[in-house]
Amino acid sequence: MSGRTSHRADRVGHLIQESLAGALTTKVKDPRVGFVTVTGVVVSHDLSYADVRVSVMGTEEDKAAAVEGLQSARGFLRTHLAHTLTMRTVPELRFQLDRGLEHAARINELLAEVRRETDEP
Repeated sequence: MSGRTSHRADRVGHLIQESLAGALTTKVKDPRVGFVTVTGVVVSHDLSYADVRVSVMGTEEDKAAAVEGLQSARGFLRTHLAHTLTMRTVPELRFQLDRGLEHAARINELLAEVRRETDEP
């Protein structure tokens, strides 16, 4: 694989992320997909798959329902991408929960707890 292919996959991932973010706020009417944020897209080097990382506000049940809603809207979203991107074929979309924000919040909580413990007399 050349660096050129990787650069192209990165560019395509960025375009897919922008297009999906817009579609999720304006075109997808499934209530399960209400509070979804696209945090990143990683496209395979051959451009056949796109792993779409999403962050979802709410409970674990809300998160599971949102991923189900995204999976059921996958065909619609690929069709949307086919109309908005100038590509011969659109990658297969695979949705994954991005728990990075949750982990960051948990780390902040732990750090605050440590600070409180060290500040106490």
